[in-house]
Amino acid sequence: MVPLVADAELADLRTSIEGALPAYLADLERLVNVDCGSYSPDGVNEVAAWVASAFERLGARVERHPDPDARYGDTVVATFDGAAGGPTTLLIGHTDTVFPDGTAAERPFRIDDGRAFGPGVSDMKGGLLAGLYAIAALRTLGTGAPGFTGPGRIIFIANPDEEIGSPSSTPHIRAAAAEADIALVLEGARANGDFVSSRKGIIDARLVVHGRAAHAGVEPEKGRSAIVAGSELVRRIHALNGRWDGVTANVGVFRSGIRPNVVPERAELEVDIRAVTAETLAAAAAALEELAAAPTLPDVTVELETTHTWAPMEKLERSERLVEHAIELAGRIGFETRDAATGGASDANTTSGAGVPTIDGLGPVGGWDHSPPEYLEIDSIVPRTTLVAALILAVARDPVVASWRAPIDRRATA
Repeated sequence: MVPLVADAELADLRTSIEGALPAYLADLERLVNVDCGSYSPDGVNEVAAWVASAFERLGARVERHPDPDARYGDTVVATFDGAAGGPTTLLIGHTDTVFPDGTAAERPFRIDDGRAFGPGVSDMKGGLLAGLYAIAALRTLGTGAPGFTGPGRIIFIANPDEEIGSPSSTPHIRAAAAEADIALVLEGARANGDFVSSRKGIIDARLVVHGRAAHAGVEPEKGRSAIVAGSELVRRIHALNGRWDGVTANVGVFRSGIRPNVVPERAELEVDIRAVTAETLAAAAAALEELAAAPTLPDVTVELETTHTWAPMEKLERSERLVEHAIELAGRIGFETRDAATGGASDANTTSGAGVPTIDGLGPVGGWDHSPPEYLEIDSIVPRTTLVAALILAVARDPVVASWRAPIDRRATA
């Protein structure tokens, strides 16, 4: 069987990316040394402006979508018009980090013993640049100059708010997903080099327990302790763990009380529920509603608010085709990788939930994300970026992927 991407093409892609590695590292330093926490829109927009300029230099049509409330940075959407009739590949990388202003000055970008360090170096400036440099390498094959007319159309979204659930960018991701045949999400690879084919769905919820205040020493019998009711609710929520395969439930925040001699009238709980499938996530959500509706202490009520939901990134049947391509191409590039499941969410949950075959974790190998020792393995940059470029090329040429483009309800068959 003739491979969809020839050995000579793989070699040319790798050679191009190896030659660009010094520029990649310079760009990585530039981006890591910008404070761009999700709630720092000025810093995020500094990164967004740099990314938008890079897209334009590669021949894309670029749109910047400001957050309607100006709370977050801009969502950048770049479109590379490919060959007519080809598939549409959606790439997603985010421009925000979890770190507060001042972090870049405290621990700026550095390279030590084959690793790059700095805030957001793995999550996910490395993956964002891998997507950009993969497209640049594809152009060296003669598939894109002066625009990008070879391996189908590419929509590349750089979003400003992934670390807080993508509240501003999700509508733009959903709009692009409606046009996409596949999605490749550029979060960093697992520390062992695996990429991601499934992620748990998540429900974030807030429960407010309303009791009755009273003097704890004089007439405690008149009170209804929100702490007692809330504590029992915590126990019952944690009992949901394991009721369905892969479901986890955690009360991570409990607030209540004003003084030790007052029976507390109010408690607030913040809850995280995760599940592997949409069915079990819905079952867990229904169970949480039942618990809120039936507090164990008389004369107590509970308000339940779902603050955010992410659909599970289930390993769709069609996603297996992307898994096969990734594993086969990686082997020919010269490294081993496998697909893995993880409990964390990303924008891949959104695309997969929309029925788009999706794989994630395609960026360079890193670790200790969201922490001071966060790092990126420099030796992984060239092979992983080559993989992203080769995947785009393979998918564009895959007749199986082409067959998915029939006018059918993708969500019913994906």
